[in-house]
Amino acid sequence: MKETFVSQGFVGDNGNDWSKSYFGLSSEPFSKEAADILMAPIDPLDIEMKPDGLIYLPEIKYRRVLNKAFGPGAWGLAPRSETNVGPRIVSREYALVCFGRLVAVARGEQEYFDPSGIPTATEACKSNALMRCCKDLGIASELWDPRFIREFKAKHCIEVFAENVVTKKKKKLWRRKDQPKFEYPWKE
Repeated sequence: MKETFVSQGFVGDNGNDWSKSYFGLSSEPFSKEAADILMAPIDPLDIEMKPDGLIYLPEIKYRRVLNKAFGPGAWGLAPRSETNVGPRIVSREYALVCFGRLVAVARGEQEYFDPSGIPTATEACKSNALMRCCKDLGIASELWDPRFIREFKAKHCIEVFAENVVTKKKKKLWRRKDQPKFEYPWKE
């Protein structure tokens, strides 16, 4: 597929400017085989947990599901806006395009703490948009279901008291039961 940028927009062979187009949105369902892959339950071993208790699926897992459902090269993210760089946050809107038609639109965002981190934050912003777009396809939809979250945390996670060895501040942190205890700067 030949791709060019025209007037800051992403234009594919079909002539759609993905920065503006909604071509193909809800035009037809994907095959049953693709739908089964997209909406399959996620493996609990793939779910990660942040110390604040938020559970998530790593971005690479979403890419693997898309590749399995559609095949490498049959899907992609097209930018729909310029990258917005604020004092501490980067954001950009992307379109998820599968088989040449728009499937979902989402704005990705990522914090950064130093201007030298903007390139990395820009890439993380794209990953964040991809994960948000994948919700519309049903990928890992359990992660937004309060009952699933409660049951997963009760079965697979533990909340522990930890102390910051530098500041001596104590707080409760979450981790998976099958993960090692917290290390520097936190100590359980």
